Amino acid sequence: MNDSQPTESDLKKALNHLLEWCAEQRSDNALTSVNVLPDTGLGQAEAGRLTANLSLKRAQSFQSPGWFAHMDPPTPWVTWTTQAFTAAMNQNLLHPDTGEIGRRMEAKVVAALAPHFGMDGGHMVPGSTLANLTALWAAREIAGAKEVVASELAHLSVAKAAHILGLPYRTVPCDRAGHIETDQLGNLEGSCLVLTAGATSTGSVDPMSPMPKAAWVHVDAAWAGPLRLSPTHRTKLAGLETAQSVAVSAHKWLWQPKDSALILFRESKTAHQALSFGGAYLAAPNIGVMGSSAARAIPLAATLMAFGRDGIAERLDACVALAERFAAHIQADPEFELWAPPETGVVAWRPVKGEVSALRERLAAQGYFVSQTKLDGEDWLRSVAIHPAIKVDAIYEAARNQ
Repeated sequence: MNDSQPTESDLKKALNHLLEWCAEQRSDNALTSVNVLPDTGLGQAEAGRLTANLSLKRAQSFQSPGWFAHMDPPTPWVTWTTQAFTAAMNQNLLHPDTGEIGRRMEAKVVAALAPHFGMDGGHMVPGSTLANLTALWAAREIAGAKEVVASELAHLSVAKAAHILGLPYRTVPCDRAGHIETDQLGNLEGSCLVLTAGATSTGSVDPMSPMPKAAWVHVDAAWAGPLRLSPTHRTKLAGLETAQSVAVSAHKWLWQPKDSALILFRESKTAHQALSFGGAYLAAPNIGVMGSSAARAIPLAATLMAFGRDGIAERLDACVALAERFAAHIQADPEFELWAPPETGVVAWRPVKGEVSALRERLAAQGYFVSQTKLDGEDWLRSVAIHPAIKVDAIYEAARNQ
């Protein structure tokens, strides 16, 4: 065996310990009592047991079919194993010497996904915050964008990116359903226009067909982007393919462990050239914001191969259908109010009477989790269909019986 690889003994030891920790009757060890830097080390087995105990006991489980709260998915087990292998090999994609397989796998993943968005390439980043920053950076360097324009419901990372890049940031109002008011866009001749495909609070998709004309158009499709893989729902993002760049979070609706996202470009060669830097020790240009970078494409590649495009679409369609079913319950019940029909699996709703936060707490006590947001300055519950087997009927019944 190549001595750069983990030995069979190491792998068996790690697997045996993992099985023991999963089977262990977990205690309520308080995190506050943990000394993470003791004078004398505990050894890997005991340190692993202790951290597994804390994590498995106290971390929120996104695997639960009562999880209807945030854009954080249940991950398929193939990602657990591939993530472990990735950690064991600890590849660094900054240099071909330290990340050859990771680099090649990322290229294959990008090549497989980019055409679904009308893009010809791109690269992976830890999340859409960096994807958005990278896109706006490209807009400034290539198109000479002098301002960033986005809706009032755009993700906060867009304003962050504009601030980091020293670009003025202008917001545009949305209609009642959460879509940017295109007649309020103004002159975009020198602007990077950011459209949202799946607003965080409402799931709403800004109109993209016809695409507004601007110096550069970027679509933040962190949430709803994967719908382009669904023949049933891809038209909800019609026009996206005419943008200059698209951000997609794989650790949302592609069910990846964090951190996993993509920034895709319609003309990736030009974009990458504009965002490349070199160094004396580098054998290849360093593209984008990241320096050292993990082989995050490997779990994503395993998931795509495991499910296939049809399987991904089936799961997406199931999530959208569950959100629509729950929204239908809410809309038909005079005790509740629906913000708007869900477009991309996100339902904003609330009780007509009583406190939003109180209902949320009562649902959580029964193992049903929803989140909370503000729309027009008022509190609303927010339910995100990211688990393909959410018990929406049971959650509705639990809510109406409060």
